[in-house]
Amino acid sequence: MSRSIQTLNEVAIGDKPADLILENCSLVNVYSREIMPETQIAVSHDRIAYVGPDASHTKGKKTVIMNLKKKYVTPGFADPHIHIDQFVLPAEFTKKSLLCGVTSLFSDPIDIVSTCGYRGFKEFVRMTSELPARFFHMVPGGVPVDKKFSHGREISLAEAKQALKIPGVLGLGEVFSWTKVTKRDPKIMKMLSTMLENDCVINGHTAGASGKKLNAYVSSGILSCHEPINFDQVLERLRLGMWIMIREGSIRRDLKEIVKLVLSNKTYTDRLMFCSDGLDPSDITRFGHIDHCIRESVKLGLNQIDAISMASKNCFDYYNMGKDLGGIAPGKLADILVFDDLAKMKPRKIFVGGNLVVSNGTIVSQIKKYTVPKWMAKTVKLHKFSEDDFTVKSRNNTVNVNVINMKTEIITEKINENLSVKDGNVVASTDKDIWKVAAFDRTFGTRKHAVGFLKNFAAKIGAFASTWNFHENNLLVIGSNEKDMAKAANSLVNTQGGIVVVNEGKILASMPLQMAGIVSTNSFETVSENFENLNAVLADTGCKFKKPHLIPLFLPFLALPDIRILSTGLVDVKNRSFLSVFA
Repeated sequence: MSRSIQTLNEVAIGDKPADLILENCSLVNVYSREIMPETQIAVSHDRIAYVGPDASHTKGKKTVIMNLKKKYVTPGFADPHIHIDQFVLPAEFTKKSLLCGVTSLFSDPIDIVSTCGYRGFKEFVRMTSELPARFFHMVPGGVPVDKKFSHGREISLAEAKQALKIPGVLGLGEVFSWTKVTKRDPKIMKMLSTMLENDCVINGHTAGASGKKLNAYVSSGILSCHEPINFDQVLERLRLGMWIMIREGSIRRDLKEIVKLVLSNKTYTDRLMFCSDGLDPSDITRFGHIDHCIRESVKLGLNQIDAISMASKNCFDYYNMGKDLGGIAPGKLADILVFDDLAKMKPRKIFVGGNLVVSNGTIVSQIKKYTVPKWMAKTVKLHKFSEDDFTVKSRNNTVNVNVINMKTEIITEKINENLSVKDGNVVASTDKDIWKVAAFDRTFGTRKHAVGFLKNFAAKIGAFASTWNFHENNLLVIGSNEKDMAKAANSLVNTQGGIVVVNEGKILASMPLQMAGIVSTNSFETVSENFENLNAVLADTGCKFKKPHLIPLFLPFLALPDIRILSTGLVDVKNRSFLSVFA
């Protein structure tokens, strides 16, 4: 902004012409909490110079005049916490998100880092740098989840310091191993101190924390959380000075229960925001993005301007960026949405930095095609699989084994089951709905792997495999027989990543993820079609869960109990110990 104040001052006073004037606006003012009819907005370069009833003094021969015919204008929306290193390239995601009015995204590319390290982080920042939306990035603060079990790449303290010098990198992403903070792990405490020394924001993840542990976490400089799932958790965190990101995304939808009680308790909304935490292709197509959060909150009774403030001003206040973004006022960057009405919340026009990027619901800004570097497309470092890679050896006729019981797509518990042994190999049981599950290190290609058992999947297929999971990104294979498991694994080696369903040697559905094994290089439409087909095939073959793709995503996720599987072994999360496959 320091480079703009001379020109902005001249334009505002009328000594220099504006580049653009928006006339006859109904301005939604998030600062005064009012709608101002017949407002005019003058823009110089990428910032707003004047807001008021008459901008005629800023007109020049080359000034573009746009009569908005009493349409509503709001600041651009922001998603303050999202993982966009999922499903599609950032350019493809932007094509959908931008049409929902989201002009700023705060990215935590944790899975890119777990597969590609600091080099991958820098490349990910680069691939978002020329898109017609604003991308801000956080250095992932969540990997490794637990060094004792995790086997992925991470960003060192020295690399984190270098990352902070990159334009658009704001601080540390969600620190979701909060026990590392409460136990004062030396490495994480040094990372937190470094961020605070550089005046950075640190995002939080406090699922399950309360009382003195939550106090210790907050006192360590972490002032936000997107994990509250009910109002009591929201209130406890607000009382400790935290900012709350109300999550409404593809993993969880917490908005309805929280907003209802925010309203009935007349809770201040100035530290509340909306976030998605990540969206799959089906959900952003069906519901939208932050625009959906506004619509749903208003339906519940939230004041329209308060909802828009939560989607804009509050986000930038949290990130200490309020002098540049979050509202429509002199000096602010000209990120402006134009609506026919505020009920549908579908922007007719969108300006980013004073440039028209969306007109009549169509993106008019050019989006350059991005070419994935070869090294990021070669991350499944495994050789051809055989059935022997999925065997569990035993000399007995029957054995009692530890089993991962799927209570939901995400939540697991440990149970024990008796299984038969055939030709020295413990086999899955379709009668008991017990499957084999295997995890392989595909990032380093060490062939380090674990084979265990899983219950309650129910689909009548041979195998289901994925190279994408939080935040280990192992090659994970669930199967009823070793032959189809090998077929599925080999398919993903050939495509260098993705998700695949196999039965009797045939591929029933697949979703290639060619970049780092976690992101597709295909169009949004193609990925969406593949994604819906994948879940539909699993549902049609008997899987009891609505979103079965989440199963391999969360099976190695060490931040949740009860029992997980990684390439390093079967893990009892609560007791922080490895488990033998045999009970």
